[in-house]
Amino acid sequence: MTDGIRVPIDSEAHILTARQQGRSLAADLGFWSVEQTFIAMAISEVALNILQYAGKGEIILSTAQKDGTRGIVIVASDQGPGIPNVELAMQEGYSTSGGAGLGLSGAKRLMDEFDIVSEVGKGTTVTMKKWVR
Repeated sequence: MTDGIRVPIDSEAHILTARQQGRSLAADLGFWSVEQTFIAMAISEVALNILQYAGKGEIILSTAQKDGTRGIVIVASDQGPGIPNVELAMQEGYSTSGGAGLGLSGAKRLMDEFDIVSEVGKGTTVTMKKWVR
């Protein structure tokens, strides 16, 4: 795994930067255009959650290899309030903000691997991976 590209998230402009950096890295890795869009969408979803619930955080974009296959790794982390019930938060349609409730579950569907670790009062880290096919 490479050291990665760090994008601080504390404004909507930073979400756009993270999307663009993710799309560019995905293109460099050989992902198709549609897959690049999916990766950018997943980045948007987790970055919006950072902004909405924690106010600030960061996204780290890097590359990885598994069984000779290249992939992109996206780690979104914050030191916000955390998620009291991750299982509930991952359910499609669940929202504490009045939104559509597709953020985390939507990001998970767009990626090949998805892991979330959250501790109330300490923050949340989402790790997502997508592999070049």
